[in-house]
Amino acid sequence: MRKSPVPAAQRFDRDYFQRFYYSRATRVTTAQDMRLRAELIAAVLVHAQLPVRSVLDAGCGIGLMKRAFKTAFPKARYTGLEVSEYLCRRYGWVQGSLDAYRPRQPSDLVVCYDVLQYLDDTTAARALANFARLARVALYFSALTRADWRNNCDRALTDDNVHLRTGDWYRRRLQRHFRYLACGVWLRKSVGAIRWELES
Repeated sequence: MRKSPVPAAQRFDRDYFQRFYYSRATRVTTAQDMRLRAELIAAVLVHAQLPVRSVLDAGCGIGLMKRAFKTAFPKARYTGLEVSEYLCRRYGWVQGSLDAYRPRQPSDLVVCYDVLQYLDDTTAARALANFARLARVALYFSALTRADWRNNCDRALTDDNVHLRTGDWYRRRLQRHFRYLACGVWLRKSVGAIRWELES
């Protein structure tokens, strides 16, 4: 994949989001897709009887999961974190990078959907380590991998200007502080929750 020399805060401008999110012809996902994803994440945590009082949507984009999280966790505080200057101005998100963001307190749930493939190996590794500081209870994590690029994604719609790594590269780093629960949801190792054998 080509590596962009343009800083992320400038790369993710209005044109980028027009192509991948606003335009019906070229968008990579829909509001319904993201609502269903947020509902799935919430259902996993509700089923595990884990309370969620705060959500950090790390790399939240245009905020397509915000409403669904507000519905699932009506008393939870939602924070959208974005590196994009354009999105922070437009939507009022907190501007910051995943590898360096240090809020006053962690969030019960951190969501990081399709962000880390935009970071080089060193920065992505720092971001994965930072999740241990950011997530008090659970992390939902997904990133485009080499196998996904080959077998799963729609290449006509998916941004190819990314860093493709193996799924194991991510898993090894996540497993230092988290254990896998289900459907992309990882729990802090210190959090107690029953995992039935055939669901693990």
